[in-house]
Amino acid sequence: MISVLDVGLSCVRGALEVETPPSGGAVFHRAPTSGRAAIESPALDYVSATPSGVRIECVTDAAVIEMEFELLRGLYPGTGSEGSVFDVVIDGAVCTPLTVTAEKIVPFDLVTGGVEMGPGQRSSMRIDLGQGGVERAVEIWFPVVSVFTLIDVRIPSGAVLRPIEQDRPIWLHHGSSISQASDAGRALLTWPEKVARASGLSLMNLGVAGQCHLDPFMARAIRDQPASLISLEIGINIVNLDTMRERAFTSALNGFLDTIREAHPNTPILVISPLLCPAHENDPGPTMWGPDGRIFAAPRTDDGVAGGLTVSRIRRLIDAEVARRRARGDGNLQALDGRVLLGPGDEGDLYDGLHPNATGQSKIADRFVEAAFGAAGLLAAGARA
Repeated sequence: MISVLDVGLSCVRGALEVETPPSGGAVFHRAPTSGRAAIESPALDYVSATPSGVRIECVTDAAVIEMEFELLRGLYPGTGSEGSVFDVVIDGAVCTPLTVTAEKIVPFDLVTGGVEMGPGQRSSMRIDLGQGGVERAVEIWFPVVSVFTLIDVRIPSGAVLRPIEQDRPIWLHHGSSISQASDAGRALLTWPEKVARASGLSLMNLGVAGQCHLDPFMARAIRDQPASLISLEIGINIVNLDTMRERAFTSALNGFLDTIREAHPNTPILVISPLLCPAHENDPGPTMWGPDGRIFAAPRTDDGVAGGLTVSRIRRLIDAEVARRRARGDGNLQALDGRVLLGPGDEGDLYDGLHPNATGQSKIADRFVEAAFGAAGLLAAGARA
């Protein structure tokens, strides 16, 4: 077997940045270095390095691909891991997923959500592709639950491996943990990837759990990436951490959109307001977790005028600001009420009152495809362009 790590790295899709840690290898980040350095948050570092939607897309005539890597898994007290799952697709056919249980387990801080970053547990995996000498299109989707560090990629001597040419429209999506979708357990079960496969799109998933706060560094990152379509799931993390009041939110939303429009003046943009969140429909954050594992709104003493934002109020603010911008000429900007994706009647699909279970993931995917790309879909024209 010979190392083809450099070629393998050229085949990686869906990462915003590739970082080389002191211990070596490559970590695939979905938030920019500038923002992570400014925030100095272990929680942001962790979710940025969790490669939801990141994959290798290659053409190879190898009979087998070997990968060496490290896995670091953050867990809350009292929870366990069934392993990190890799999805493999060969010539469009989804293979049986591969599960690796060799993970370094580190605890999440219950207060901050932070986790100790560092080298993970070293492991390796062999992916059998079939008879050698036959070219195949291969996708290897990295885990959505762990920090993944790629150490090496190897193929048999004499075999070749090269990137698949990018010929699909790029869909860039930014949002919260609902968009990172680690609760799906594996890449091909996340609702963004279900949407991408159903719609013929190449996904870049910049959903970062707990970290979607209209940060200027994320707006600049989105601005600087190629994209045929852009969607933004906005609001729930702002309520969860109680990070804004109405005045700040309205300004931040407009500034975020202004920055993206600097390089994407005509790209279709869909702003998705919060999905159903019963605990915060009418009660502001911050969000707390009860002993039953379900969320609730922390009690507040301030009055309603000075109080924080609810998801209901954020929906109204997003609708109003998108309408104003459209009236000023931005016809490629649209708003989608998040309750279209998961709303009243779907409470049972929120396993903790906030995050969707497997059924919820499927509902979101199906409803997003219809709302965005159906016959009267909000992004249908952009997808055809």
